[in-house]
Amino acid sequence: MKNMTLQAGWSRRNFLQGAVAFAVVPSALAVAHGEENRLKAKKTLAYVGSYTGAIGGGGNGEGIYCFEMNEQSGELMPRGLVAKTPNPSWIAIHPSRKYLYAANEVADFQGNSGSVSAFAIDAASGELKALNTVSSEGAGPAHLSVDASGKFVFVANYGGGSISVLHIHEDGSLGAAADIHRDKGSVGAAQATHAPLGSFAVSGHDAPHAHMIAPDPQNRFVLATDLGQDRIYSYGFDAGSGKLTPVSFASLPTGDGPRHFAFHPNGHWLYAIQEEASTISFFQYDAATGSLAAQQTVSALPAGFAGSSFASEVLVSPNGRFLYAANRLHDSITVFAIDAHGELKQVGEASTLGDYPGQCRIDPSGRFLYVCNRRSDNITLFRIDSETGVLTFTGRYTPAGSPASITFLSLI
Repeated sequence: MKNMTLQAGWSRRNFLQGAVAFAVVPSALAVAHGEENRLKAKKTLAYVGSYTGAIGGGGNGEGIYCFEMNEQSGELMPRGLVAKTPNPSWIAIHPSRKYLYAANEVADFQGNSGSVSAFAIDAASGELKALNTVSSEGAGPAHLSVDASGKFVFVANYGGGSISVLHIHEDGSLGAAADIHRDKGSVGAAQATHAPLGSFAVSGHDAPHAHMIAPDPQNRFVLATDLGQDRIYSYGFDAGSGKLTPVSFASLPTGDGPRHFAFHPNGHWLYAIQEEASTISFFQYDAATGSLAAQQTVSALPAGFAGSSFASEVLVSPNGRFLYAANRLHDSITVFAIDAHGELKQVGEASTLGDYPGQCRIDPSGRFLYVCNRRSDNITLFRIDSETGVLTFTGRYTPAGSPASITFLSLI
């Protein structure tokens, strides 16, 4: 028997090594299968708000749509229209994951206001049940968010130049406004200070225009941009009453038009994107005072770009290593690396493969980026390289009428 083993080129050591290798392979396969089964068992829904034709230029959407996300490929599989509501251009989900809120970007609710609609979420079907609709306390609400305690909704009314805080009742429905602030004072120049050469990008410097509002990571302060005033306001937030107390504001160069902002996961860095200048500004954020200190400004467009483009969205990756900026007209997503000090360096660019990208969003896993292309009626899907941050188009288009915003709901 010994001779036969030697003739076959085997030794006792060979045999043991082979046995170990054989044992490892099934173990690795088991891990792989376990991960695959976990992804299959997990369910993530995506809700998409659309422009329905209620404002500027019309829209092809009908309200809020629901999709189920394939956890492995990122593909969005349609579940259908789940809420017929006018111009739900921005949507947000309650911390409890039981409710969804939509900013109805209209100006004719109860006369001359926009509105906010509340829905209960059926986790099994993804369906939305309308709870109620209330005034946003200003025309054309363009953004909303929910405080960390789930007691209040913050609303930025672009047309009305105001922000409001709405009560959330125990059943998820909305109550009267707890506070309202109207931006007052001078507005910036019609032409952006840092506009690209030959730019005709002019949007909202005729009056104050509140564009985004969201609490800071500690839920102690609330920040709001006013595009017309070229300011980012900071308010102290009373989580009991919902009252906002003005604290300070950071000024952007005149005409540049701050639109949206994103906090870094460390809670101390904030990045604001300017709509008319197509720039991104990096600020140090003081969590103790709510104040911002400017550190760096870079272009959201490729070096040497000339002409008109409107920057629309800014995102920071969940791992804090990369930043993504969306550009309308140029129809691109620009990729930046974030260094150890929070500063930005452009490392890539990808065409959105669609027309006029508005909101884009990274899925909960941090592996995919979705772009809402408003004028081409689709959502394009990109895979994120976790090491470089670079985007690769997956070849997947999801049809959606005039998509305005997308948000995810992970079900456990």
